[in-house]
Amino acid sequence: MTSASFHSASGPARRTVVAAAGAAGLAAALTACGGSDDDSSASVDSSGAAGAGGGSESAAAGGGAAAGAALTTTADIPEGGGKVFADQKVVVVQPTAGEYKAYSAVCTHQGCAVKSIADGVINCPCHNSNFSVADGSVKSGPATKPLPEVPISVSGDSITLA
Repeated sequence: MTSASFHSASGPARRTVVAAAGAAGLAAALTACGGSDDDSSASVDSSGAAGAGGGSESAAAGGGAAAGAALTTTADIPEGGGKVFADQKVVVVQPTAGEYKAYSAVCTHQGCAVKSIADGVINCPCHNSNFSVADGSVKSGPATKPLPEVPISVSGDSITLA
């Protein structure tokens, strides 16, 4: 028996095993930085409390939000804070009394989902990037680009994705 036939008869070559392990590690790293969550329907308000987020995800640009979908009420968005809607990949904030804005909840650094809003700052837990609720700009990195604004409509006490 030759050494080549011995290798193939005894199992996969070392190179194949190493390549497969590297691919598995890369997939795990991308999943971790992609903000994938088992509880994708949860949303987090500025106090860090979880709540139910409704709606369905779409492939729309700007964070996956479905246009025309009722999102929340103005009473659910605290002044100076906001709420993350994981399913829609949107964060809705109220920078000042009566002013409502929405941004993509996908961090511009490596695509993790932002998770909380505190003290006027939207926080990404993956690498601690922070964004202003006033305009989505970077307050601290490693992110270098602001969160993209997502159009919303406020009618009465209802906030809807535009």
